[in-house]
Amino acid sequence: MAGLHNLKPDRVVKAFIRAGWKHEGQRGSHVKLSKEGNPNILSIPVHKGKSIKQGLLRDQIKKAGLTVDEFLEYYR
Repeated sequence: MAGLHNLKPDRVVKAFIRAGWKHEGQRGSHVKLSKEGNPNILSIPVHKGKSIKQGLLRDQIKKAGLTVDEFLEYYR
């Protein structure tokens, strides 16, 4: 299993969209994603020049019902 360090926020959002999540909008620097059949809303911080913290990303992956390996397949 590869690590979750230094992943770019815009590519993380695209990976969740590939996994079936829908872009619901953006408030400030946070992109909101939702998926039919999943009660959770994912909130991904998109700050230019900064990567997403591993703990936050791991939590969002878990809320999405994915494993880290599954997420990384969508990310690539």
